[in-house]
Amino acid sequence: MRCPFCAHGDSKVVDSRPTEDGNAIRRRRECISCEKRFTTYEKIEIIPVMVIKKDGRREVFNRDKIMRGVITACEKRPVPMEAIEALVCQVENEFQNSLEKEISSEKIGERVMNSLKTLDEVAYVRFASVYRQFKDINTFIAEVNKLLTDKD
Repeated sequence: MRCPFCAHGDSKVVDSRPTEDGNAIRRRRECISCEKRFTTYEKIEIIPVMVIKKDGRREVFNRDKIMRGVITACEKRPVPMEAIEALVCQVENEFQNSLEKEISSEKIGERVMNSLKTLDEVAYVRFASVYRQFKDINTFIAEVNKLLTDKD
């Protein structure tokens, strides 16, 4: 770390502590050459995951969109908010920790549906009806039948 006063390339760390939000480390440093002190911050560099939409557009992954969709699907269902939050966090962490930096919206939707299937079947069907854009009642019935067959 270069000294901002004399541009010397070596310094020693005098004190380290986390910032108030816990997302960075604040370090007090002292220049080996001029002995002046300065502060640096160290934080994790997060490379955003890009979502490839069905029409080919790309946008930054947004957990709030998943959260809204799952909350809507679970509306008036006996699903605690903690379970919804856990599902969304699990999906987000899976994609943030993957080596892929571009993920299709289809892959995200399928992952959410698989998690909803085990959480609440009615919420799963609701989410699937919007996500898969059911055109008519036959498509809806086919999805419910598939759910019933998978249970057996």
